[in-house]
Amino acid sequence: MQISTIGLDIAKNVFQVHGIDAAEKVVVRKQLRRGQVMKFFEALPPCLVGMEACATAHHWARELRKLGHQVRLMPAKDVKAYVKRNKNDAADAEAICEAVRRPTMRFVEVKSAAQQGRLMQHRTRDLLLRQRTQTINALRAHMAELGIVAAQGREGLKTLLAVIADGKDERLPVDARASLIVLAAQLQALQTMIGSIEKRIIAQHRASEESKRVATVPGIGTLGASAITATITDPSVFRSGRDFAAWIGLVPRQDSTGGKQKLGPISKQGDRYLRRLLVVGAHSVLRRVKQSPQDYPWLAQLLARRPFRVVAIALANKMARVAWALLAKGGTYRAAVPAAA
Repeated sequence: MQISTIGLDIAKNVFQVHGIDAAEKVVVRKQLRRGQVMKFFEALPPCLVGMEACATAHHWARELRKLGHQVRLMPAKDVKAYVKRNKNDAADAEAICEAVRRPTMRFVEVKSAAQQGRLMQHRTRDLLLRQRTQTINALRAHMAELGIVAAQGREGLKTLLAVIADGKDERLPVDARASLIVLAAQLQALQTMIGSIEKRIIAQHRASEESKRVATVPGIGTLGASAITATITDPSVFRSGRDFAAWIGLVPRQDSTGGKQKLGPISKQGDRYLRRLLVVGAHSVLRRVKQSPQDYPWLAQLLARRPFRVVAIALANKMARVAWALLAKGGTYRAAVPAAA
């Protein structure tokens, strides 16, 4: 009998397939090794294939689409509600097959290989930044054990590196200097790699009209604009800027019932990298507001009534909504003109 819908539970090596026909009768339920997946789907007529949006899902979605299948990716947390009793690969595949046919299910857009490559640069830079921070902290801690402490920031780090490079400084034992030289070399290598990735991101930003338009929003720089345009290639998947801000996790988490509205802290759902970039950008704008409040009167008034971090989240929410509007409707950011007295 012809298969109409398939739930595919993907993994590293062992994949689980659950297929049904138009009458919702189970037709196939089997395991596939990694090398058997494409052969299995090549032998099938085009059908609806559902998968969880997890690691390697976008690759498999692109490959199955080339065979003519209709592929839909779903958030794993939304599929979890359809798992019956104990969790195993067969139950997961059955839940995916059930969830993909629901009319209210939310789906994830399949990313292209080029889009994933652009996002990979941001992820790699973020990883290298964490490694650089770890290396600096280790270097400072080791030298503090020997009583050598410097001020925070770049100038203090330069002082420590100068001590390590000075072979005549007797405060460092021979073995300690040998270890610290390795950390200093690693720090220099990390800085070089970060710089090379940032150059590629800047070049891609300058070559993208959408990225340059998003960068006109105060608080969204080159990194933020590049990350937003690489993540959101089709802004129409969001009904409005409010939905985009909610997807990033910049809205209050609700626990409402019985007509009583109870709002908590931000939900922190969606893309944490975009959320961090927007919040950091909002902090930079608020620091400028403290120096020249006349440039942002509404933010200055809000800071007078609310805590700094609350205002930062509110501003990050607005930045996300404005960025979506620029991507969906075109144009560049225009600052609001204060009304005449």
